[in-house]
Amino acid sequence: MALEAATAARNLTTTLHYLKRGAERPAFYRIEPPPGVPQWNGIDDPREVSIEDARGRESEFTLDRNGFTLVKAPTAVADFYDPEEIKRVYYPEVEQLLRDRLGASRVVVFDHNVRNATLPGLAPPSRQVHNDHTVNSAPRRVRDHLGAEADELLRHRFGIVNVWRPVRGPVLDSPLALCDAQTFTDDDLIASDLVYAHVRGETSRVEYNPAHRWHYFSEMQTDEALLIRIHDSANDGRARLSFHTSFENPLTPDAPPRESIEVRALVFFPPGS
Repeated sequence: MALEAATAARNLTTTLHYLKRGAERPAFYRIEPPPGVPQWNGIDDPREVSIEDARGRESEFTLDRNGFTLVKAPTAVADFYDPEEIKRVYYPEVEQLLRDRLGASRVVVFDHNVRNATLPGLAPPSRQVHNDHTVNSAPRRVRDHLGAEADELLRHRFGIVNVWRPVRGPVLDSPLALCDAQTFTDDDLIASDLVYAHVRGETSRVEYNPAHRWHYFSEMQTDEALLIRIHDSANDGRARLSFHTSFENPLTPDAPPRESIEVRALVFFPPGS
């Protein structure tokens, strides 16, 4: 009973920022847009939602059923603000973690992002409900990073997984909310462009649906990691993705700013998996 009471006390209601579906395709320019074109043409749709604390129920959430899972994953990284240490130490850790946890035959980390709103040059936590890729941009990532191998690799099951970890714990400010894959369909997704100088990327924003069920894991520590399914090519009933966002935590209004790292990886599976 004590555990149930403690968990219930950390459930909360807050505002999540969805996107209104409009006539124009949403596009955000990471560069100076052409004359007369806005930096972002999307229509913000803030909604009050309930978010359940999944702390104490970690084993209930799996990638195949919910699109996300929390794992214990100690790290040997001493300084997450050192890009060379991240590539030298953390990338191999993440690749081994995903091979072990997912039964992957091959894992290729292709980028990472450290977030801290107080440090110049680092991104703050994202407040938009989103998924990092789409069914179109996920295979493109394989072609971008693995070139001549891509055609053969894409004949078999592959995916993209985001590994999200606190740089400093416990996380009290801007926790990560995750939507249960059992509560949405592809119809809720809105393909959106990210425009860079030499490439036009594609991510998914999300239209509000009252059926969505949201969860977070309170007070995450640095030896914990969230595995978030960004894409999976399997179309056999398992969760193919989960969308996510940070949120303003009304239970900890004066908490220090959140520090976190997310690593995205291509994950390949043996034939028949």
